[in-house]
Amino acid sequence: MYPSLSKSYKHTYPFKLCTTSYIYHDYIIPNVKMLAPYFDEIELLLFESRFDSLPTMQQIKKLALLAEQYDLSYNVHLPIDISLTDSDPIARSKSVNVIKRICDMTYILAPSTYTLHLPYETSCYGESLKIWQDFAVDGIEKLIATGIQSRAISIETLAYPFEWLEEIIKAFKLSVCIDIGHLLVNGFDVKKVFDKHSSNISIIHLHGVKNKKDHISLSNLPLEQMYQIVGILKRYYGVVSLEVFSFDNLNTSLTFLEKYWQLSATA
Repeated sequence: MYPSLSKSYKHTYPFKLCTTSYIYHDYIIPNVKMLAPYFDEIELLLFESRFDSLPTMQQIKKLALLAEQYDLSYNVHLPIDISLTDSDPIARSKSVNVIKRICDMTYILAPSTYTLHLPYETSCYGESLKIWQDFAVDGIEKLIATGIQSRAISIETLAYPFEWLEEIIKAFKLSVCIDIGHLLVNGFDVKKVFDKHSSNISIIHLHGVKNKKDHISLSNLPLEQMYQIVGILKRYYGVVSLEVFSFDNLNTSLTFLEKYWQLSATA
């Protein structure tokens, strides 16, 4: 028997509170059944592009029923084993096909966003950066040509400076996924990135960081950082996903967030 959360967080915050579909060591449906009574939204982790790793249409229909039953919405994290910035044009085209297939199969769930990684595989700057950006343009052009709405795709902050993609995001009218943990672990200024993109953020990924390890409990964050994060969340009305992958990390994150949200209200 899996442990349950002690209280519901539906409609608790001005934003939609979300967590991932892998809190319990089980498949998507059991996770959603356990989590649906407690959250406004669930982040469906479709990390692997293999066809047998993706939900079946029967499972998608079950997710739709759960959404209706529990006043729940979804967002989709697209596979991380594909790349629209791959140097191989065939690999980029295959990535487009995978994303299109996932968007088509999850259409009935009306996801709030589809979060996409654009990997940067080299540490070189200069000419190689421009080549990578050209690959990104080519991949996104191919993706948009399939009929996918550009605003439905949110580009996630990863380990490189997000300004490398700013002009591309603007040109294609893409959305932004601010991953606060990724920004912290890589030494970027969270408030600066948030302020720059605040009008275009579809989702925030929130998790703790300690000793260069992320996707852990928020309770690992220094209090000063947590107060800054709460200050950002007070100005945000989209989706905030506690992007952790275990019950303990989720449970302690919820308690920590609630505590500092309340403290900030009395400060």
